[in-house]
Amino acid sequence: MRRFASAPTALLALAIAGPVLAQPAIRPGYWETTNAIVSPIRSSSVEKKCITPADVEKFMAGPSNRHYACTYPTRIIADGKILLKGTCASKRGQKVAVSGSGTYTPTSFQLSADIATDILGIPISGKARTEARRIGNVCPDPNAPAAPPASASISTSDTPTTP
Repeated sequence: MRRFASAPTALLALAIAGPVLAQPAIRPGYWETTNAIVSPIRSSSVEKKCITPADVEKFMAGPSNRHYACTYPTRIIADGKILLKGTCASKRGQKVAVSGSGTYTPTSFQLSADIATDILGIPISGKARTEARRIGNVCPDPNAPAAPPASASISTSDTPTTP
């Protein structure tokens, strides 16, 4: 059953895909996305991702990821609204019906989806949600060392300090 729980999260991230948009697409920058499975098993994950100008089209129109290939015969993304209906299939042939709707702006989007699949011949349906927001104009440097925790103190002097 755990395999099913991760599938909707990946599918919902895909469901944000769409064709050329009637209003401006999302703006490049640093984005935070929360994917949540509402039912049948509650779970959520948060991802921060850099969207470059070259990535915008792929982010909005990308029909698949490394786990699923999706087709959306119904794909309407215009005037700040999203409507998707289609099917996603895993590399192993597991098919999941996806029907989603939501809203978007250049700096945010929200999408709710109904999903349905069969596992071992048993029909299973669920609900999932994705919320994303642009959190910065500039992406962090992936080669920069990790920042110390806020409570850590760093001495820049070679001279030891005394308490």
